[in-house]
Amino acid sequence: MSPLKRLLAYADFERAKIIKATIFSVLNKFFDILPEVLIGIAVDTVIKRQDSLMARFGIVNLEHQLTALGLLTALIWGLESLFDYLNQVGWRDLAQSLQHRLRQDTFAHVEKLPMSYFEDKNTGSLLSVLNDDINQLERFLNQGADSIIQTVIGTIFVGAIFMFLAPQVAILALLPIPVIMAAAYYFQNKLGVEYAKVREKAGLISAHLNNTLSGMAVVKSYTAEEYELARLKDSSRAYQESNQAAIRLSSAYIPMIRMAIVMGFIATLILGGHMALTGQLAVGAYSVLVFLTQRLLWPFTRLAETTDLYERAMASAKRALDLLALPTPHSAEHLDGHLKAHAGNLSFKHVSLVYPNGFVALQDLNLEIPAGQTIALVGATGAGKSSITKLLLRFYEPSSGTIQFGDQVLTDISLKNLRQSIGLVSQDVFLFHGTVRENIAYGSLDASLEQIIRASQMAEAHEFILALPQGYETLIGERGQKLSGGQRQRISIARAILKNPPVFIFDEATSAVDNETESAIQKSINLIAKDRTTILIAHRLSTIRHAHRILVLDDGRVVQSGTHDELVAQAGIYQKLWCIQTGSQLPNL
Repeated sequence: MSPLKRLLAYADFERAKIIKATIFSVLNKFFDILPEVLIGIAVDTVIKRQDSLMARFGIVNLEHQLTALGLLTALIWGLESLFDYLNQVGWRDLAQSLQHRLRQDTFAHVEKLPMSYFEDKNTGSLLSVLNDDINQLERFLNQGADSIIQTVIGTIFVGAIFMFLAPQVAILALLPIPVIMAAAYYFQNKLGVEYAKVREKAGLISAHLNNTLSGMAVVKSYTAEEYELARLKDSSRAYQESNQAAIRLSSAYIPMIRMAIVMGFIATLILGGHMALTGQLAVGAYSVLVFLTQRLLWPFTRLAETTDLYERAMASAKRALDLLALPTPHSAEHLDGHLKAHAGNLSFKHVSLVYPNGFVALQDLNLEIPAGQTIALVGATGAGKSSITKLLLRFYEPSSGTIQFGDQVLTDISLKNLRQSIGLVSQDVFLFHGTVRENIAYGSLDASLEQIIRASQMAEAHEFILALPQGYETLIGERGQKLSGGQRQRISIARAILKNPPVFIFDEATSAVDNETESAIQKSINLIAKDRTTILIAHRLSTIRHAHRILVLDDGRVVQSGTHDELVAQAGIYQKLWCIQTGSQLPNL
């Protein structure tokens, strides 16, 4: 299906606005053409006097004829101005409404896409679609749609007048139109390809700017400013060259159309003039034809600009609608209710996970996490610890096997309810630009300040927050850059505590804090983990000693299981890790 048909199908909710704006465009063009007809009538009145067209309608007196022409002119110009206003307001209102809805729907759809999509797609390209592409569509609706309609309607109206007044002249005057339309079709196809390239290059520029600005601290610390500027120059030059190719193509259109137009104009002047001289055509009618020839053909010179807007808009619409068409995970949104703390065990049954790049993260994993217990996951980098978290939150779906919460398969629980019931504290802390209070309350927007403070106290964050310039109302900058790593981590923990979910996942939650803070946070974790299902992922084994059970993963499989004391006493990975971290020797040495 073409981008235009897809866009019209999407915009069906605005059908009434589209029809109304189209009607206003048609009426605007109708009254816009009539002044040229009035010129012919005026010439006819001056030449024929009592035998003029006006006299045939019962207005014989010349003064009355001129007065009637003046009133008629005022009425027509007034109506033309009115419908010009209404059609501009109509199309622009439609443009605003459609771009707002499309951006909103696209963003909402993007939020539902699996995490695998975001790991493969750069953020800049998404920003380009959500912002630049949708703005491009808005520009077309503001200007191009009305121009297309008025060109078509103007051709029909003027062609009808020509055929009525002088069919022979009409045929010659209309001959350039097939040439113009064939050229428009040719250039449209060529430009469609070129503007698809332009939008792709625009996305690459946006991606580069987003990555560089987000990583400005790294850029500066490695004095890579010139390198990044050179990369931007390359991306910008590629965008410039793509645009230049499209510009050269669209610019060739107008000169060719001008020559086709002048041939039609010459035909009207010569043939129409000959007919007027020989008495086959009234002088007033000849005047109408001369003026209307320009009205008929000259709008086609704007067809190049309109085609340019159209192709840019269709390339942009295709990218936005392609994004909307991406499949989202099954979410079971028809189900209600949150997971309860004792709703049942978390069970992995023969679960395997292979990432899109082919990396095997989990292999035939069988795992039971009893309700209300604290389970720790240990293993080397890439052993599969964080992959278990991604599966529980359904950032990814298992390649095989099933995951259950009690007697419910995870895919039978709505994503919203599932994720509201799990509190994740990741080692990769992300804070939004805003205040400390807003970041802690993220996900619990109706929380009171007292609840926020209580969560902060449990996360050992309250004291440092009070020491900030505006306390809980302090702006922390984009990604929390005004705070230390440990401070960001404690705000992240407070955010999860405030959520008060039945399941907690702490993925290296104390990796960025000092030993004293780690000890305090560990006490908080022990407190909030009471009667909750809690999963601890850690490299520092001191933080998981009191877990009910510790699972050691290696190569995507559980290779050891037991309490801390049991595993330290066993020869294996855990014992080796413990000895390395404590500086003690292996028992068998």
